[in-house]
Amino acid sequence: MRVVIAGCGRIGSALAVRLAHEDNDVRLIDQDPARRLRLPPDFSGRFHLGNGFSRRVLDEAGTARSDALVAVTSQDNRNLVIARTAKETYRVPIVLAGVHDPRHVGLYEGFGIPVVCDVAWSVHRLHRMLLHRDLEPEVTFGSGETLLFRSVLPPYLTGRPLRDLEVEGEIRVVEVTRQGRSLLPSRTTAAASGDVVTFAVAATSLRRLRAFLDRELGT
Repeated sequence: MRVVIAGCGRIGSALAVRLAHEDNDVRLIDQDPARRLRLPPDFSGRFHLGNGFSRRVLDEAGTARSDALVAVTSQDNRNLVIARTAKETYRVPIVLAGVHDPRHVGLYEGFGIPVVCDVAWSVHRLHRMLLHRDLEPEVTFGSGETLLFRSVLPPYLTGRPLRDLEVEGEIRVVEVTRQGRSLLPSRTTAAASGDVVTFAVAATSLRRLRAFLDRELGT
């Protein structure tokens, strides 16, 4: 999986190291050359010096051929521009962003860009949203027999009826967040780009859910 990360601060560098350690192709962008020092000597990814606004830098980082882009610079407005460029110009399948001011969350989600706004768990959350095989439950019921998960749907599912993701007695779609608004899906609701879906899953069917979500990236 090729992931471009704009911003080599605390979150960006930690996420890059984790993804690279798992043999992903990681490309970091930052305009401060000193930020490279946040990366360990054996970091297998690439560091591109420059502004994430720059098409030249995005091109050099291979954004057009990437599977995902994560915008986690120190400024919310910069993250929004980078994320929108990746989504609308480069058509990157998965685009995520970090937000420092919670008041800006609705703006991002209005463009269909999932966000993370709590620094304490940003790396873990972004990692989980990128690589669905690392799903962890939001809520556990009973003694762990039923689990509640939220996940960004991969692009290959866009346009498919959400009921296609359900398996009787095993997996059920219970909620969808679309462009910042939550809805309860009907039997005819189709998946849209950027949907964040809440699944109720039997613990014994977790592998099946991962197969749905990981299929396009081949993980």
